[in-house]
Amino acid sequence: MTGGPNLKPLEWIARLSPENCPGGVPVDEAGWRALVNRIVLDVRQVLSDGSDGSDGSDGALIPKHGGYRRLKSFQVASLVYDATVIFCDRFVSKRSRTHDQMVQAARSGRQNIAEGSVASGTSRKMELKLTNVAKASLEELLLDYEDFLRQKRLRRWSKDDPEALAVRKRYRSYPIDWFDADRPEDQLLDPYGAAQGSPEVVANTALCLTHQAIYLLKQQIASQERTFLEEGGFTERLYRRRRNQRRPKQFD
Repeated sequence: MTGGPNLKPLEWIARLSPENCPGGVPVDEAGWRALVNRIVLDVRQVLSDGSDGSDGSDGALIPKHGGYRRLKSFQVASLVYDATVIFCDRFVSKRSRTHDQMVQAARSGRQNIAEGSVASGTSRKMELKLTNVAKASLEELLLDYEDFLRQKRLRRWSKDDPEALAVRKRYRSYPIDWFDADRPEDQLLDPYGAAQGSPEVVANTALCLTHQAIYLLKQQIASQERTFLEEGGFTERLYRRRRNQRRPKQFD
């Protein structure tokens, strides 16, 4: 089966509507120009690398790997990490162990997604393990946010509350330059206003984003399990390559 460009990263364009337009519906010529430019850049990116950043096998001994910055799970986990840093600095005492534990759990979620993506070139097993570690870290963070709301006697949004729906709908596709490697270390991603919101709003927003990241990781893990079972890992690819090299050539 020959593989062309993976068009999955462009699905947001097909689903584009006033409700899920990135950053909201443009209100002037500059806004429309920025939206069109973004569509063009995303299309060019897909056509140029033939990949969405996932680690599909194309028959190579070491298949394409990395590209984690384009993974939606990594993007949402990055937002969770920065939102957690802001939240903890504002509402959790730095002398409390909870402060460090929440920040480290959020960081672990993000970093293990990246590490698993990079490791996938030589070890599908390690990729699967690290992605599970990322999910477990975010599950731990989820409990911390739930405990904060419960202990402070603040309202916790249900998944169908208007506020929760608004968080999920606000950004259906994030600008890739938000997650660029050249972004200054002290420039935190805060599109949901964690630096200004109340404790209840910020905690619930972070909860929504963490739930979203976990959901995406569950899907990612299921896909990685299927790939591992169907294609094996580096050892299996190496065995097949050596077997093919040793096989005598057939002549007509």
